[in-house]
Amino acid sequence: MKHAFITGVAGFIGSNLARTMLEQGYTVSGIDNFDTFYDPQIKRKAAEDLAKNSAFTLYEGDIRSRETLDSIFKVSRPDLVIHLAARAGVRPSIEQPELYYDVNVTGTLVLLEAMRSAGIMDMLFASSSSVYGNNKKVPFSESDPVDNPISPYAATKKAGELLCYTYHHLYDFNIFCLRFFTVYGPGQRPEMAIQQFGRKIKEGTPITLFGDGTSRRDYTFVSDITAGILACANNLKGYEIFNLGNSDTISLIDLVRGIEETLGKKAIVEWKPMQPGDVEITYADISKAKKMLGYRPDFPVKKGLKRMFETQGMC
Repeated sequence: MKHAFITGVAGFIGSNLARTMLEQGYTVSGIDNFDTFYDPQIKRKAAEDLAKNSAFTLYEGDIRSRETLDSIFKVSRPDLVIHLAARAGVRPSIEQPELYYDVNVTGTLVLLEAMRSAGIMDMLFASSSSVYGNNKKVPFSESDPVDNPISPYAATKKAGELLCYTYHHLYDFNIFCLRFFTVYGPGQRPEMAIQQFGRKIKEGTPITLFGDGTSRRDYTFVSDITAGILACANNLKGYEIFNLGNSDTISLIDLVRGIEETLGKKAIVEWKPMQPGDVEITYADISKAKKMLGYRPDFPVKKGLKRMFETQGMC
């Protein structure tokens, strides 16, 4: 069975993916810098749980350090790199664009160069639905133009895709870029909408909604994302871009109603204007992933909310 190296392995998606891969017999190693963007103890607990499996190895370090990556790849010779590490979030990227560029673009370039030096040729790159910007055509297709990002975060993800194509073209890397659509589930980052709304509704504290409640998102349960990543790992050849989403949308206000119903408690809502960088809708066309990968998401939002909050002991 293959050896996969996961960047950002202790994060929300990374730890869920590592757990699933270990269950399926993979050897898994990974790197995480335990950044303070949110409480590092959340990630450390996830890493501790993974370390209970002898087939898992954690390296603490930063993807921007070529010396660190070279040292890791000399010891750990993975067959596949799954690059999830990134500075996340649209709104914070507007406040810290230099940091987002450094982590997401420079970090990706350093990783690609370390892979090239080590002779590692296979990568899955975590991109984002944010690259579509305010695309007026829905659902969003991989063939749609993505030349007008509306946040620094989105721009860094587009830049990452371009770097990946360059290394495919120059060095014959096999790389799939995966555009994730608003991933949620147990262990989701605490500042993300569903996790934050659920916690505050449970506590009886106000939640803040931006806009008029009609903005729509394509929320994707984390196990559907990990299934899509594994399907990509099993079909990796050449260069491709895939949408990994639920291919269904729900309005912000209906999402809140769904959380209220799941938790059995009403939300206290404070309304604020739409924020810069926020898009009006995300909606994945997943026909390419269905055809080429056999990707079939299994969690509509209502089912996903129930699973998430039950797993977290909130309902």
